[in-house]
Amino acid sequence: MALGTQAKLLLNRVHGRAVFGRRVRVLAGHLATAIPTGGAVLDLGAGDGSIARAIMALRPDLAFEGVDVMLRPATQIPVSVYDGVTLPFADGAFDYVTIVDVLHHTDDPAAVLAEARRVARHGVIVKDHRLEGVLAGATLRFMDWVGNRGHDVVLPYNYLSDRQWDGVFTTAGLVRATANQRLAIYPFPFSLLFDRGLHFVARLVPAA
Repeated sequence: MALGTQAKLLLNRVHGRAVFGRRVRVLAGHLATAIPTGGAVLDLGAGDGSIARAIMALRPDLAFEGVDVMLRPATQIPVSVYDGVTLPFADGAFDYVTIVDVLHHTDDPAAVLAEARRVARHGVIVKDHRLEGVLAGATLRFMDWVGNRGHDVVLPYNYLSDRQWDGVFTTAGLVRATANQRLAIYPFPFSLLFDRGLHFVARLVPAA
């Protein structure tokens, strides 16, 4: 669906007031917990850097910078543009890489994860969606459209089941070290529709 500039601004304003602030706080808490030690972190697909900044407020031992295929007009952490294929950093340049709601926007999530694994010394922390349960696909598409259409983010709706995610992780040379599917991103009663196990945070480490 094509949207004009004013419609995009309105959509972003409504989403910001209804969802964005709580989402940032809740996800920052989960990611801060999932990163076991301090160090340098690359936020892959950083957007405006709000989540990374919120994590640093909880974890002063972490220092973030970001990359994204599109640079927002204003960012809360240093963010550079990359081509979506090769990260412009040396092997092991960071302690961790975070990837928050990015992989379902890509055509080859295993390739993105493999590149994240290359530059991460200790692990990759992923937040994404689970294609599990009744009407999961329709619900996720609606959430994705509302949250991203106003920013012109590409929306391939590439959602995966738990089994498919495990295949992607294996292809990228990673395995789950920890996983959390109880994120409580939305307040009751919206949680009954928009949470219900449709999200996960996982810390991935190189396969033995």
